[in-house]
Amino acid sequence: MHYENDMKNRIKRIEGQLRGIQKMLEDGQNCKDVVTQLSAARSAIDRSIGVIVSTNLVECVREAHEKGDKDPEALVNEAVNLLVKSR
Repeated sequence: MHYENDMKNRIKRIEGQLRGIQKMLEDGQNCKDVVTQLSAARSAIDRSIGVIVSTNLVECVREAHEKGDKDPEALVNEAVNLLVKSR
């Protein structure tokens, strides 16, 4: 799968969030603030997973349709299972 620059940038922003959280821990920041930032990072990761899975699903279904290789329903089930596992 080819990952667009916007996905790579999204991951870099998450990396920056995590570095910021690490700095908060080192500075002894308030627990509530740390948890808030961790929740934001988790949400960003969850959204990234959704974008990757949905983009991949579209590509796989299109390719399967063109080649007649795999049942599109099986591909959808596989994508749903990936999303469920990620939670």
